[in-house]
Amino acid sequence: MKRKHALKGILFILPSFAGVCIFWLFPYMDVIRRSFLGAVNGVFIGLKNYQMIFSNQAFLLAGKNTLRFFGICIPMLVILSLILAILLNGQKKKYRQLMKTAFLLPMAIPVASAAVLWKVLFNGQGLLNHFLEIIEVKRTDWLNTGASFWVLVFSYIWRNLGYDIVLWLAGLSTIPEALYEAAKVDGANTWKCFTGITLPSLLPSLFTIVVLSLLNGFKVFRDAYLVAGDYPQENMYLLQHLFNNWYRDLAMDKMAAAAVVTSGVIMLLVLLLQKAWERED
Repeated sequence: MKRKHALKGILFILPSFAGVCIFWLFPYMDVIRRSFLGAVNGVFIGLKNYQMIFSNQAFLLAGKNTLRFFGICIPMLVILSLILAILLNGQKKKYRQLMKTAFLLPMAIPVASAAVLWKVLFNGQGLLNHFLEIIEVKRTDWLNTGASFWVLVFSYIWRNLGYDIVLWLAGLSTIPEALYEAAKVDGANTWKCFTGITLPSLLPSLFTIVVLSLLNGFKVFRDAYLVAGDYPQENMYLLQHLFNNWYRDLAMDKMAAAAVVTSGVIMLLVLLLQKAWERED
């Protein structure tokens, strides 16, 4: 009987598993294979492709900017969205729905429209510069200076803030009010309720939000590409720019090696996060 049920379960997931194998697992295994081969002759060359990308200045710059971007954006987004979610959770339902809609609105704006908005705001003739002129500050083309990185940070947080707030609110809704009432009866203040009840209860949500925020971070390339093109100011140059340029040049050997390194780093980060959350549990 157990075997019969197990067989039914296998048959049930088989179509989905076949799709994963055909469209993800097998192509990825081929990418790993190509990372050890020459681009032209397909001859096995060992780790030369990896040595080549780690000596490539464009790859090092893109990797540094991408790590810097995630290192700044993920903590900022997670903390800011948590604070706003807690504030919204204490509001009346009517106002909470209105504010959720307002925060989610950026997700409904097409990327191309957002890119036009950043150009209008931050280029040399943009609205921000008109405001700075009023307070007698020199005009600056923000998209061609070191500040371009912070334009990218602002774009990412602006677009993803509402999504994370909704996820936090879903986690907050699962915490029973009785826990807070019992804690207050025992003399716990607001801070103790937050650290002793709210934060521990939100740990499962935190793992999901961090991972989704990490994955959504790779979509910011669309904004940077539409605003500044193939070769933006160096502080905006991300791994996606590098892959796009290598793909155009058909540098499949470098692309394969860089893709394996990038996916390996992402997988390692997710596993470390999962391990940390399992310890907390």
